[in-house]
Amino acid sequence: MTTPAPSIFSRIIAREIPAEIVHETETVIAFRDIAPQAPVHLLVVPKTSRYRDVAELAAGDPALLADVVATAHQLANEHADGQFRLVFNTGANAGQTVFHVHAHVLAGGLTEGTLAH
Repeated sequence: MTTPAPSIFSRIIAREIPAEIVHETETVIAFRDIAPQAPVHLLVVPKTSRYRDVAELAAGDPALLADVVATAHQLANEHADGQFRLVFNTGANAGQTVFHVHAHVLAGGLTEGTLAH
């Protein structure tokens, strides 16, 4: 049995792929989205790859989910006016393309549209 290849987020965490990191703790990392869909578009990613989506994270580690949300709020205060949209895509049919749980923090001049990752 082969192990799956690390996700792009795991590779960013390991510093194998560059990213514009804006925040990092022992448990989460946040960086700018490479294809922003709003003036402020940051990703908050738990450093563990154990959880594929927000539903798994909520069931498996609610404290880590709370950390992701608190980090999103802090970043919105630092990079925007404190008002933000927090989006978790869960499943391929909902636009999730990277199956390592992550939150999109969007702020400033938001328009309707899909978010994929």
